[in-house]
Amino acid sequence: MSFIAEAKSLSISDPLTLQCGAVLPSYELSYETYGRLNADASNAVLICHALNASHHVAGVYADETGAIQPKSEGWWDNMVGPGKPVDTNRFFVIGVNNIGSCFGSTGPASINPATGAVWGADFPVVTVEDWVTTQAKLLDALGITQLAAVMGGSLGGMQATSWTLQYPERVRHAVVVASAPNLTAENIAFNEVARRAIVTDPDFHEGFYRRHDTLPRRGLRIARMIGHITYLSDDVMNAKFGRRLRDAVSNAVQRDYHFTTQGIEFEIESYLRYQGDKFAEYFDANTYLLITRALDYFDPARACGGDLSAAFAPVKAKFLLVSFSTDWRFSPARSREMVRALLDNHRRVSYAEVDAPHGHDAFLMDDSRYHGTVRAYFDKEVAV
Repeated sequence: MSFIAEAKSLSISDPLTLQCGAVLPSYELSYETYGRLNADASNAVLICHALNASHHVAGVYADETGAIQPKSEGWWDNMVGPGKPVDTNRFFVIGVNNIGSCFGSTGPASINPATGAVWGADFPVVTVEDWVTTQAKLLDALGITQLAAVMGGSLGGMQATSWTLQYPERVRHAVVVASAPNLTAENIAFNEVARRAIVTDPDFHEGFYRRHDTLPRRGLRIARMIGHITYLSDDVMNAKFGRRLRDAVSNAVQRDYHFTTQGIEFEIESYLRYQGDKFAEYFDANTYLLITRALDYFDPARACGGDLSAAFAPVKAKFLLVSFSTDWRFSPARSREMVRALLDNHRRVSYAEVDAPHGHDAFLMDDSRYHGTVRAYFDKEVAV
């Protein structure tokens, strides 16, 4: 049984200078906490979210009557909670929604105080480093000077890595799952195709679609379909869908071989369209553009001429890195790059490469070997 989660908000009135040079005069951060902070504030664990997730990491929501809201589980509820690998009976866990997102923190759908209108496409470019800066502001407000651990998967893993570089004294452990030190050209290409699907949607209106009382749903659907293909492995797609036709189509084909170039015929088509339709109803298009750009820009080795070992020199934290054999978007080779760079700096590193069939999405799945690895690390290494 999951616990009841409660969303919280922090208003920060201090101006924030972003890496792009723009200044946010003030901003809001939506967050949640689970467990209790101990007397010396030494048991705090920060969870960083990936592209389309939020501060709602674990637990469920209840309505005003106390009834559990259906399908309200946090996105990493199988990882975080009482008795789970990241055990909230022992650790004080924080989830925060990044600025630029669309789940409560200041972003493109928020009001621009300078104009009184929705930010839209005027919202400034944000980076992984900017997110870490704001996360540090939240920890300051919560009275936490040092994290027992920072943890994230995919883009969340990039934030965890950046924490160890930006605030090396404030992190004892970093748990980086299914991530990379930067994106490959192929990954950037996938992101660009998804972005083009959005900006060429007739309802995009150069990012000011809310002024026209519309949303670029078609572009968002296609962007999500493209992304979802890259999150799954070929093995999972074949096992789950294969070349199966939808029942109605299969019956028609068996009768008279009536084919069409339109409509939904294969089960995989139906699944992708369902995912796209669902995504387009809750996610913001400008947020998608901002977050995928932040993914593209992250590259801590750039300032060191591409030398990742040199970039990791400031790191003081101990690391656990986890990768998955069928993750072709963030392959094990990318995690091993970070392992080598950390070892070059004589840092303590644990590394697990899990033979799992799920592709990139494996970091969200129930896998006893994966969860056992994380549990053991928190029990033996992060223990407070």
